[in-house]
Formats: sequence, C-alpha cells, structure tokens
Amino acid sequence: MDTALTTGRLNERVAFDIEDQTDDGYGGKNRSWQETFQAAAEIIYERGGEATIAGGLTGTASWKVRIRAHAASRAVTTDHRMRDVRRGLAFNIREVDALSDRLYVWLKVDSGVAI
Repeated sequence: MDTALTTGRLNERVAFDIEDQTDDGYGGKNRSWQETFQAAAEIIYERGGEATIAGGLTGTASWKVRIRAHAASRAVTTDHRMRDVRRGLAFNIREVDALSDRLYVWLKVDSGVAI
C-alpha cells in the first residue's frame, strides 16, 4: 500500500503518559501522569460493551490505534496510558505491536475502564 495514501488517515492527535508515583508523607503514594510524547494517529473503532464496575454497568469500547514508528513510539508499553488530545479522553493500553509493521506501531486500547 502506498504510504502517501495511508498517512492522510493519521488525522487524530494522541499523547502518551507514564505514571509517576511520589510519596505523600503519610505512607501512601500520590499518583500523577507525566506526558512522554504526542503523535498523529489513526483511531479505528472495534467494538463496544458493558462492564460491571462498583456494582453498576458502565459502557466500554475497544479501539485499534496506528501511530508512526520511531524511538519513542516503540518504547510505549502497557504501563503507559494514551490520551486523545482534542477530546481529553484517556485510554488503557492493552497491547502494543511494534514488530509486525516497520512503518507503524499498532495499539489496542480500551475506553471506559480503570487505568
């Protein structure tokens, strides 16, 4: 497939954050997220469903995400979270495929779940 034709589909902007835990002085931890980088992305809806969280049903959705491959994108793991920069939504990263495509990194992410 021609790269010029598929690059135009990277019309979303996402950011990748890593969790930063600091001591709160009382034996616990303060949890915050530090942005590592932003990238253009193609976000493809896969399926939706419901999950029981705290005794209630909540909507969940699964997505496939494609970003250009470079050193930072190949370092993404399931310990990161992905954010849609324009909409402010946060996604839990379930899988990272940085091997099967030399031009792109493919991710499977979920929304509506605990991160």
